[in-house]
Amino acid sequence: MIARASQLFLPTLRDDPADAEVASHRLLVRGGFIRQVSAGVWTYMPLGWRVHQKVVQIIREQMDAIGAQEMLAPVLTPAELWETSGRYDLPVVFKLQDRTGRRFVLPMSHEETFTFHGKELQSYKQLPQVWYHFGTKERDEPRPRGGLLRVREFIMKDAYSFDRDEAGLDESFRKHAEAYGRIFERCELEFYEVEAESGEMGGKDSNDFLAPGAGQNFLVRCENGDYAADIEAAHGIPSTADFPAALAAPEEVETPGMRTIEEVSGFLDVDPRATAKAMPVVAEGKVVLALIRGDDRLDEAKLAAVLGQLVRPAHPEEITETFGADGGSIGPVGSPVPVLADEALREGQYVVGANRDDRHLKGAQAGRDFEAEFADLRHVREGDSCPNCGGRLTIEQAIELGHIFKLGTFYSIPFEANFLDEDGTEKPLVMGSYGIGPGRVIAAIVEQHHDEQGIVWPRSVAPYDVHVVALPGVEEQAHEAATALDAAGLSVLLDDRDARAGEKFADADLIGLPVRVTVGKKTVEDGAVDIRDRATGQERRVPIASLGEAF
Repeated sequence: MIARASQLFLPTLRDDPADAEVASHRLLVRGGFIRQVSAGVWTYMPLGWRVHQKVVQIIREQMDAIGAQEMLAPVLTPAELWETSGRYDLPVVFKLQDRTGRRFVLPMSHEETFTFHGKELQSYKQLPQVWYHFGTKERDEPRPRGGLLRVREFIMKDAYSFDRDEAGLDESFRKHAEAYGRIFERCELEFYEVEAESGEMGGKDSNDFLAPGAGQNFLVRCENGDYAADIEAAHGIPSTADFPAALAAPEEVETPGMRTIEEVSGFLDVDPRATAKAMPVVAEGKVVLALIRGDDRLDEAKLAAVLGQLVRPAHPEEITETFGADGGSIGPVGSPVPVLADEALREGQYVVGANRDDRHLKGAQAGRDFEAEFADLRHVREGDSCPNCGGRLTIEQAIELGHIFKLGTFYSIPFEANFLDEDGTEKPLVMGSYGIGPGRVIAAIVEQHHDEQGIVWPRSVAPYDVHVVALPGVEEQAHEAATALDAAGLSVLLDDRDARAGEKFADADLIGLPVRVTVGKKTVEDGAVDIRDRATGQERRVPIASLGEAF
């Protein structure tokens, strides 16, 4: 096909948008691929939609290859379905009512709807099943930014597997992981499949697919290449604390007005790593004391995963009522509530709050002076040691391309989505959920494939294969060249606008099609054109008559 630029809506811009912080936001807007309607709400312009649909087709082909069946679920969803799953009250969920007062949800994902349809699966003979769709999602994102990276409305491919047991789910999970790898390879992305937290989706295990780039996630990697994880699920070994001389029993000391680890450690002249920070939280109305090393940060996602429920920080009045002291002086020794301590606190003696205002204890030791359940609760830090080999861990920004979950029976049990197994017993369906955001994929491609002039699209997702630039006076030869390329099976963008040569070249570099063909005055003399590879900058001159053989 040949598309004439003079007839297309190609609103390119010379200047960057004022609020653009990342390359993909800047270049997709400047190149006329997307336009913002409101915060986090974007329109795909003609070029952008062609890229989007190419990504969609790659995803569709790989999903179909593992036996998934495409369908389409509605955006408007009865609130009762989300109340059944327990997700209705999530703050990011858009809610509305119709004229009769009936309540609905605009879903951020479709687990509830697909589980509702899964109730029609009655026998083990119908399993396994994998269903997917490309659906519009809505998310009440409080801080939309980054162009297509953090949005309020988006299209997502979400798939759902239905199996009879955990072994079947493991197989469905493996197939999706492999399909995702093929999808991102075809999009020419550098990516990592890593362990992740399930969060508001529910279920147990989940894996993220992260692409290094200016995204909202953080990728943790070992310098030796044998470990990678999303920061919310990453495990790192912290540096060793410099402990003072051991004590036979905790020793209470006055710490007047000291509320922070920095103040306490400085006042007592101890390594901050030899202190412990008490973080009281509330889970299902009950206070739990989380304990981490003084120099660390509590990872609330890890804490919630360990407790199996969402948590919130305890309010000051709850702390005082529970511990008899303010938050800067509480600790695990004599704690009236369960203590959940980070793994780093298993060994050594630490300075902890004494549960008396302006008092701390020196030499507190787990197992001797207080009992605790241990788990990984800390945020990984740059420079931690790798849990596999001891190498140095690094942290970099990344874009979440996709996320796959082992939901298990998290949704099927409350929905009573059961099947009759081979032994005649009724059992809940065992489910998986698998999402990819084409918009995020597009943003990641631009982040990894651009230069100072603009985007450098991989051939697999470029809106057109070839950009034919017609300089003034050679319109007939330019059309001849475009026709030869079209006959060779290539899609062509023919820039036949009445514009200066410099403007056309700048737009060609900005839009970033894989190949530029320039038809100039010299073409009239020798019947040849200049072919330039966008990625490498290499040029060659080829006769128009031979263009079909040049690709």
